[in-house]
Amino acid sequence: MSDLTGCDLARDAYARRARKRPLPVAVEFAARPGVVQTLEGPVRFRGGDALLTGIAGERWPIGRVRFDAAYEPIPPTVAGSPGRYRRRPLVVWARCMARPFRVRVGWAGDALHGRPGDWLLQYGPGDYGIVAAALFAQTYDLLDGDGDGDGDGSDVGGVASGGAT
Repeated sequence: MSDLTGCDLARDAYARRARKRPLPVAVEFAARPGVVQTLEGPVRFRGGDALLTGIAGERWPIGRVRFDAAYEPIPPTVAGSPGRYRRRPLVVWARCMARPFRVRVGWAGDALHGRPGDWLLQYGPGDYGIVAAALFAQTYDLLDGDGDGDGDGSDVGGVASGGAT
């Protein structure tokens, strides 16, 4: 299994730009530190961090500063209170992976594990996520094609076939 922590998808010929659709997510704020079981593995969070639940019931934590910058409340929710939020528009780098992989995320460096067909996302330098293929199709729009440029949704080469490029 390849550890892709530290890779730069902006320099990967098979990565594509993507934008998350502004779909509502349920948000609560952690009263104390803990661990949430994401689809890709356990991730630790701190008190005050945002705990999000997506359209398929998937859960993930986001540090409070990053959450406040990236999400906006959907009325009648008031910023900083539990309720429904949506992601502000943000273009990220995305790569459909052909082989199992992992990346480390969050302040504690927790390992997330991806399967063939999952998407590796890079929100910024050293800031990663993994999204299952079916969930990616429901929640993201590719801005410049699929992962290998042939338009069929498949992927070959580069990061997926053996290490960061």
